[in-house]
Amino acid sequence: MSRPLLYLDVDGPLNPYAAQPERRPDGYTTIRVALTPGRPLRVWLHPDHGRALLALDYELCWATTWMDAANRWIGPVIGLPDLPYVHFGIGLFSQRPDGVHWKTEALVAHAGERPFAWVDDEHSPADEAYVAAHHPGPALLHHVNPRLGLREPDFTALAEFAATIRR
Repeated sequence: MSRPLLYLDVDGPLNPYAAQPERRPDGYTTIRVALTPGRPLRVWLHPDHGRALLALDYELCWATTWMDAANRWIGPVIGLPDLPYVHFGIGLFSQRPDGVHWKTEALVAHAGERPFAWVDDEHSPADEAYVAAHHPGPALLHHVNPRLGLREPDFTALAEFAATIRR
């Protein structure tokens, strides 16, 4: 049996962008990223997150607006190798009348029948309902507070979910 997928959002889980702007969270480092012309983005990243993510029993995959840019800017800072990513194409930022997040349908399609966990700061009960109705396997939509980023309890919840699949 292959390992479950772990879909990783950057802004919120890995970059606690909603923390107080003048107070970088403890243990985080600051990088400046120029994805587009103009003022670079301030991104806070924790160098230990890569090691902790790699220690989980998952196949990691980016699920972020950064798409392949996460491999250039985020992965090296936190110690992750190049990862596959979900290409959201024309669905990027598209609004749905049912309130389902624009990532959800693409992630369910990408996962196929494989179990998955998705860490993000934006999913809602509408996404939970969509996944339950359209995904045949186990799935965990794990909310991360964008003021705090990934913490030990988040890693514990992810490890526990992966362990239930391996039984």
